[in-house]
Amino acid sequence: MKTEKIKHTALSRRIKYLLFLYVFLGFAIGLFCWATYAYYQSTVPSTISIKAGTSEEFNLRIPASGVLSTDSETVLALNQPLTIVAGDTTSSYQMRLKLFGIVPLKEVDIQVIENTTLTPVGRPIGIYVRTQGVLVVDTGSFEGAGGDKYAPSEYKLQAGDYLTAMDGVGISDKKQIREYVENGNGAEIIFQVSRKDELIQVKIKPELDADNVYKMGAWLRDSAQGIGTMTYIDSQNQFGALGHGINDMDTGELLKLGSGLLYHTEIVAVKRGERGNPGELTGVIEYKPDQVSGVIVDNTIQGIYGVANAEMLSEYTAGREALPIALKQEVTTGPAQILCAIDGEPKYYDVEITKLTPGKDAVNRQISLEVTDTELLSLTGGIVQGMSGAPIVQDGRFVGAVTHVLVQDSTKGYGIFIEDMLGH
Repeated sequence: MKTEKIKHTALSRRIKYLLFLYVFLGFAIGLFCWATYAYYQSTVPSTISIKAGTSEEFNLRIPASGVLSTDSETVLALNQPLTIVAGDTTSSYQMRLKLFGIVPLKEVDIQVIENTTLTPVGRPIGIYVRTQGVLVVDTGSFEGAGGDKYAPSEYKLQAGDYLTAMDGVGISDKKQIREYVENGNGAEIIFQVSRKDELIQVKIKPELDADNVYKMGAWLRDSAQGIGTMTYIDSQNQFGALGHGINDMDTGELLKLGSGLLYHTEIVAVKRGERGNPGELTGVIEYKPDQVSGVIVDNTIQGIYGVANAEMLSEYTAGREALPIALKQEVTTGPAQILCAIDGEPKYYDVEITKLTPGKDAVNRQISLEVTDTELLSLTGGIVQGMSGAPIVQDGRFVGAVTHVLVQDSTKGYGIFIEDMLGH
């Protein structure tokens, strides 16, 4: 009996061990399949652009096939070079991809775009924007005259809300709100709130604080300012800059633009970047009418956009040649240059494009680059804050713009494809 019991226990342990191995093996295979699928998804861009009147050869080198929306009968293999011929006019198509011809992988938009040339700028710009409504940064409590705590806006307003009207009157700035609250004798206020693109109404009753002043217990913001770099000016006097949007420093969300201006600025100091501490360009901005150099009309994740005035056009484009843009498939790893003005006039500095991930969700981080220019490394330590928007040029073509620096290594950073900046 004892021997049979030992055999039964050993068999039970063996079965459990084998079951564990099978589960582990299944998990490992599943993880491998998921990683492979994710890799191929990141390899394939969501959009492929082709210049009108040209043909493009693609070699994605992935075990997938696709069907163009214009020709549902022809299956295109993507594990070998593929040539797509574009017509003379702008148009768009869609290609549905399947991994190994079976598993749905991705839907790729194919855009036929105009041949475009842009003038790279690389000059520092002063930025001032006002929000569309007043942004709620946070809510909190305050102490009243009797020692009681009040939080009138708590659970009613949220960080990221925009206050657009109060008691039916449009809101222009936070000063207007403060004066209305302080002079309202504690009467309930009905705010119109834009929350994630939905308009709602919120009732808030201000309370007296310890200084006998009515407050609503909310931290508000109605403007933002800073320094960046102008990326390009096109033939229509329109500019693009930064390569990323202007986000609120507290909520991290893209600011809803009400209005914005560009100002002339001069770099007066450079804080060199070092490991764990990114550097910074310090500039002087005079917020005067005669210093305005352009109007900002759009704030997007791909950058800020607007119209340059005549003075900026003549200063920023003088002696600088417009360059043809490089589409994503035309950009390669290897030597390139960035254009920026560190100590006066814009100058090209050498960088190395180390990795390209055109299928990555974060459009501002699809180009990985490293500064190799000894002069720029000496001046700044690499990429610093304020260089966002610096044009990237490779083989005489406009590739994209610098967007971010790696905090742990200021010699390295990221960029955005110019194709994505133009597709905002």
